[in-house]
This record gives sequence, structure tokens and C-alpha cells, in this order.
Amino acid sequence: MASDPASADDTPSLQDVLNALDDPDCRAILRETAEPMTATELIDTCEIPKSTVYRKLDRLSRASLVRERDTINSGGGRTTKYERDFDDVTISMDETDTFSVTVGRPSRQSDERLADIWSKMGDEL
Repeated sequence: MASDPASADDTPSLQDVLNALDDPDCRAILRETAEPMTATELIDTCEIPKSTVYRKLDRLSRASLVRERDTINSGGGRTTKYERDFDDVTISMDETDTFSVTVGRPSRQSDERLADIWSKMGDEL
């Protein structure tokens, strides 16, 4: 699943957000990811099959509603955790009757932004 933390300010498509929010499994994942969780933890907590949870995480990532956070294990290797990445979602219609979506993001400390950059660099190696 390719999540681009460097472009976290990009606005996702309205359809991607609507698809994610219309999905009961995605909503369950969003409820549980106020704190970072691994896919295995989400499988157990949300009672979603393994093959399904990765598809749902990909859907949420495309909608820019979750972000991946990689940590390096002491024995080597990485652990990926998923975290809800919005404070609010606003859907509006402008004067030309065109719908748009705005995703309000939590503010990030400099160490979190740096961790996002390192995570992205690790994906590209």
C-alpha cells in the first residue's frame, strides 16, 4: 500500500472519501485507529479477515483518511502501524453546483513530519 506522507496535504477525490466512509469495515477501522495499530491488531479488534483488512486500509489510504507509520524493530525489520489522519471531513457544493471535499488534518510536530519523510524514503529503497 503506497501512502505518500510527503503529500499528506493533497486533497483526495470526493469519490474516494465517499467510498471509504460508506464502507462499514472502513468506518470500524477509523474508529479504532485514533491510536496507531498494526494490521494484525485491526484484524482482531475489528473482526475483519486478513485479506479484507489490507484492501480496506488501501481504500482508506487512497482517501487520505489513514496514514502508515513504520517503526524499526530492535531485531531488524519494520512494523507498520496505521493511524487515523484527519480531524474532520467537509463535503461542500460551490456556486457552480460542484461538490468538493476538504480533509482537516491534525497538526504534526517536527519529529512526526521527519518520521513521515523517513518512512517514505524506506518505501522507495
